Amino acid sequence: MSELVLDQVSRWFRNVVAVNDVSMRIGPGVTGLLGPNGAGKSTLINMMGGFLAPSTGHVTLDGVSVWGSVDAYRRIGIVPERETMYDSMTGWQFVLANAKLHGLPDPTGAAKRAMATVDMASAQDRDINTYSKGMRQRIKLATAIVHDPAVLLLDEPFNGMDPRQRAHLMEVLLQQGEEGRTVLFSSHILEEVEQIASSIEVMVAGRHAASGDFREIRLLMTQRPHEYVVRSSDDRQLATAVIGEASTTGVTLVDGADGATALHVRVVDLSAFSRALPRIAARDGIRLLEVTPADESLESVFSYLVAR
Repeated sequence: MSELVLDQVSRWFRNVVAVNDVSMRIGPGVTGLLGPNGAGKSTLINMMGGFLAPSTGHVTLDGVSVWGSVDAYRRIGIVPERETMYDSMTGWQFVLANAKLHGLPDPTGAAKRAMATVDMASAQDRDINTYSKGMRQRIKLATAIVHDPAVLLLDEPFNGMDPRQRAHLMEVLLQQGEEGRTVLFSSHILEEVEQIASSIEVMVAGRHAASGDFREIRLLMTQRPHEYVVRSSDDRQLATAVIGEASTTGVTLVDGADGATALHVRVVDLSAFSRALPRIAARDGIRLLEVTPADESLESVFSYLVAR
């Protein structure tokens, strides 16, 4: 099992700072790298993969500097966002050439396994210039995994894929992580990141904004109240009682289209609210039907971090 470590890494292009003093650790499993366009995600991945040297700081793989290390390159597979490929080659020729470049003892067998993994065996004899964007993404993935790397880096791998292709790629990435590889991918498809990433790293304007499980990150956002949807057997009575609690800053009674009501509660002290709500319900004979966080989705966390 391998670990990528970034230690106070910065990268600038003339007077433009793309990545600014970033430190993080990426270990085995699947990690999602999130951030808006221009956040520095691609630059970060290129430094992790050894395509770019940091302007300052260090990127290491198991203690060895990635930049300029042939051994590190052999242990990393990378799927770049850019589309530049050898379009006059067939998919098979492209993947086989990469297997040979890695000096594998059985390049043909390795290429066959990679093509099967990405579900491209049926189209392997077509020229790459006839592939759809989603197919090109899968061929790039095949070249990245053909040498069975310990680390897999993917820059916006879901771009251009239809729902079936996305679901298949999610399965591939999960399998790679479950087998002990270190997998990092960037994406704007927040729902899919939420489904397959065991942890996230968030980049905003070249800086490292947050790290860890997105729900854990949300719990650390004490500057902004938590929001909950509460449904009960008597929402109006519960609203009257809850609004008097010091742990809340606002309660809104919302009428639904089906005639049912719900409370939207803004909470500033989650621990106190968690104790107060069941106490109030028991005291007033109110049955709690639902207590759901309204802002713990990955999209909510991401939007909040970007807006800070």
